[in-house]
Amino acid sequence: MTRPDILVPAPILPSAMEALERAFTVHRLWDNPDPAALARVRGMAASTLAGRVDARLFGRLPALEIVANFGVGYDNIDVAEAAVRGVVVTNTPGVLDEEVADLALGLLLATLRRLPQADAFVRAGRWQQGPFPLSPSLRGRRVGILGLGGIGKAIARRLEGFAVEIAYHGRTRQEGVPYPWFPSAEALADACDVLIAILPGGDATRHVIDARVLRALGPEGVLVNVARGSVVDEAALIAALQDGTILAAGLDVYADEPRVPEALLAMDNVVLLPHLGSASEATRRAMGQLMVDNLAGWFAGRGPLTPVPETRFLLEK
Repeated sequence: MTRPDILVPAPILPSAMEALERAFTVHRLWDNPDPAALARVRGMAASTLAGRVDARLFGRLPALEIVANFGVGYDNIDVAEAAVRGVVVTNTPGVLDEEVADLALGLLLATLRRLPQADAFVRAGRWQQGPFPLSPSLRGRRVGILGLGGIGKAIARRLEGFAVEIAYHGRTRQEGVPYPWFPSAEALADACDVLIAILPGGDATRHVIDARVLRALGPEGVLVNVARGSVVDEAALIAALQDGTILAAGLDVYADEPRVPEALLAMDNVVLLPHLGSASEATRRAMGQLMVDNLAGWFAGRGPLTPVPETRFLLEK
């Protein structure tokens, strides 16, 4: 039985690559496969490391049927172009929710209590000269969650244990959610002094956190971004941190990863992580397996497990 041809545009998790190689004929784009091989490709295992999956790459793959993305976010894929070409796109929701929520809470606490700065204080031998300065607190704060999907809800569940007020903004008010809903990011920021961003990337959410939202968050406000760098106007954020428009920020994502602006690197009121949201061994393995399972389901005729909304209509034909 002929195995379906799969393209891997950039190196992926070894366990995922091994699973792909057991089930499919795998072509590595970085090995410059010949056009005849690319013409046979029916599936793709994509990731943000591969860069943009767009019309240019689609045009080299005339037999392509499905793109399985490694990650819950899929703004690296031109889903509108995929839909036009009849290509189904899948992602990996659910399996990373708890891990990212854990990271978000850790980043929030690290930012408020200045944990990295305290660690550096001890390592530099400065404790012998006097105590570390008092930090802000999570006590008594109202936390706004920008994007109440699966990860946003997991963050909210954790926050309930800290006895803080919780509110949210999303495109629509959700039934059965116990937290207040606000009709815009600015309105949410105005009502809160912590804003956690966990909404999808892409054109629709580009710079949704802008200078107006940061002003609304206020001088005691803290921004935590575990979504995509594109959702924040980075220049406006830098200015807000420099001039005291907001108090601090905890960032796991940036506009031009892995390049982080020098201005952020120089600040003492930010905590900077290298996009670690789902980066545990167990969670990444689960993400890789779901990516493989989506491809396997498609080629077995069962259909993919987690198609994205923009191409789900293709499965109804």
